[in-house]
Amino acid sequence: MSIRWKIAQWFELRWWQRYFSGKDKAQYYSWKRKYWRDLMAQIADVLPLSAAGRIADLGCGPAGIFTIFEDKEMVAVDPLLDTYAATLSFFDKEDFPGTTFISQSLEDFQAEKKFDIVFCMNAINHVADIEMAYDRMINAAKEGGDVVVSIDAHNHSFFKHLFRLIPGDILHPHQYDLQEYCDFMTKRGCSISKTLLVKKEFFFSHYVVVGSVDSAK
Repeated sequence: MSIRWKIAQWFELRWWQRYFSGKDKAQYYSWKRKYWRDLMAQIADVLPLSAAGRIADLGCGPAGIFTIFEDKEMVAVDPLLDTYAATLSFFDKEDFPGTTFISQSLEDFQAEKKFDIVFCMNAINHVADIEMAYDRMINAAKEGGDVVVSIDAHNHSFFKHLFRLIPGDILHPHQYDLQEYCDFMTKRGCSISKTLLVKKEFFFSHYVVVGSVDSAK
């Protein structure tokens, strides 16, 4: 487990503590649920939510996409879940009785039963071992199931390589561009069905990538 990853996890917790400071819990979760639902509406053409009975939210954080799937069999996984529950007044597992929470890294997670949809929203570049994390994520989805990943992808090759050398983006141990993130999925038998640009900025652009797991994977 790399030192860079441990540092990123420490800063991740501190980021959430600062972020929640001064916010109203009910208002925040209402806003966050609307954000997730609006995002799902933009990929609804390739993601049949109504047919999905079992959904995973890998790297869920304290306010992940699990918050909008109360009618599904929902599993939420994150290595900091127990720490969030102990240190963040906003996050209480009992607020989400339909969700099974697992405090575990994505790399260690092995699904006992396959999922119809696997989400990994703004989390894949937080992991320690990105190759293993993609292995676990794709393997967690059933054949013909969907994998949805949101990421901040580099816009410029120069800064991508620079940030790999220096901690210019302390929360994210991994620095890749959009094509590289898509390649992580396709080389594991996951066909890209949609790439959505959510927000464009100078260093990074935020994308949602939807893939379908091939039956022959």
